[in-house]
Formats: sequence, structure tokens, C-alpha cells
Amino acid sequence: MKAARATRTAVAAAARDLHARGWVANHDGNISVRDGNSYVATPTATSKRLITDANVIELDAAGRVLGQGKVFGEIGLHLAVYERRPDVAAVVHAHPPHATALACSGRNLIDEPFIAEAVVSLGARIPLVEYAQPGDAAKKALGPWCEQVDAVLLGNHGVLTWGADLEQALMRMELVEHLARIALAAAPIGGVRTLPEGALAPLLAARAKAGLGRAADRAVESFSEIRSSTKLAPGAPVAACAPAPHAAVATIGLGGGSKAPPLADLIREEIVRALSKS
Repeated sequence: MKAARATRTAVAAAARDLHARGWVANHDGNISVRDGNSYVATPTATSKRLITDANVIELDAAGRVLGQGKVFGEIGLHLAVYERRPDVAAVVHAHPPHATALACSGRNLIDEPFIAEAVVSLGARIPLVEYAQPGDAAKKALGPWCEQVDAVLLGNHGVLTWGADLEQALMRMELVEHLARIALAAAPIGGVRTLPEGALAPLLAARAKAGLGRAADRAVESFSEIRSSTKLAPGAPVAACAPAPHAAVATIGLGGGSKAPPLADLIREEIVRALSKS
């Protein structure tokens, strides 16, 4: 049974939009939309500039082509999102230049939030998923993030976004590229300043209330889990040459003991001397 004409037309229009924006070249990128128990998608080996509703393909629940056409090799990434996110109805993959530059450099300058509105739209993280070969390895690398976020950078690859509908998935792609452009523009003048951690709680609460999907619904919880897994426990020793003179911080000596090594004492004295002259 053919998908609704409106769905096919929307997928074709979105594909041409990716090309017009310069986010894909040659045969790059792919789009899929969930349509009941099947999917409507862009075909492989076709420029997005040339896509019309006549050559959009349809897939069954397992990602197999129904009728004519050939599915793109990254369909597994799309299915990985759909399997974990029943609230998602569209997935977009593209190579917007600035965000893809970050994905290919390995320097994720947009992983930490620096614009308030973006936290509400995308959450506190836009992670970089390390490169993996297409297929099961790529699905395994992406899988853990599907429930936590709505956009990822794909290492040495590009960007993947998803949403409740095609427009939302495209807007998230647009925002990822916008943030990447800002971060790269700021890099020569010292880089972006991340938002104060105290600012994140109300922004994440607003995200959770906005009805933006499952990842947004648990935005506060996910952020707390990430932070608690990376922060030191209270009173944990810190590996540092010279803590502040007034700090009650345990240091790790060269021999593994708790006494600071002599170098730390020397550096501490230099710090105190410099501060007293200021």
C-alpha cells in the first residue's frame, strides 16, 4: 500500500532543501519518515537535488524496500533510533559543513551548552559518536544515545537528528549547524563560554515541560546521571601540583601517599608570593 502522497511530497521537498542549503553534495545524506508500520525514505545513489515524490522509496518495518528502488546503507542508524524512540517519526542525516568539520576533527566544540535557547531545544549535550563501520557497529555506537538526546555528531561522518515529525528533525539539524558556526567563529577569539551550571536546571526543566519528545521529558534526569557519573565524590583526593593555600584538598604524592610532594610546596609558595604582590 502506498504511503500518503503528502508524506512522499514532504520527504522529497526536504531532500531538495538539504541540497539547496549546501548540507549535502553528490549522493550524500538521507531522510526517512515513519508512516504507520512502514517508512518513506530517500533512495540511495541519487542527488537530493533531483528527488521528487515519484522516486521516494517505501520500506517495511525491517527496512526492506517495498516495490522499486534501493535503500541507503545507513538505514540501520535510522532503525536504531526508531526502535528506541516510539515518539520519533523522522530521522535526517546530512553533512552540514561546520558541524561536519567538528565531527571530522574530533573536537566537539558544541558538546557543552553555551546558548540558553539551544538547551531547551536540544538539551545539555550534542555528543560526538565515535566513528564505526556502517552496519551493526554503527548501530551499537549510536544506540546508547537514542534515549538521551535528539541530535548527534557522527565521527568522521556528519550529523544525525530526529524528531516527532520531519520539520522538527530538520530544525534540529539547522540548530546543530548554527551552533557549530558560532563555536568556530568564536574559536579565534578564545572560544565560547559555556553556560554556568546553575543556569542549566531551569532550562532543562523548561525543556522537560515543552513536550519535545522522550529525551526532553527526561532531560533533568539524564543530565543528573551524566554529571553524577563524572564528578568526584566529596573529599576525593585530587591529582594536582599545588592546591590553593587555604584549600582542604588531599593531594596524591609521587609515591602514592597523601602528602604533597615538595614540588607542590614550592609552587604553593610562589602562588602566595605572587598574590601578596598584587
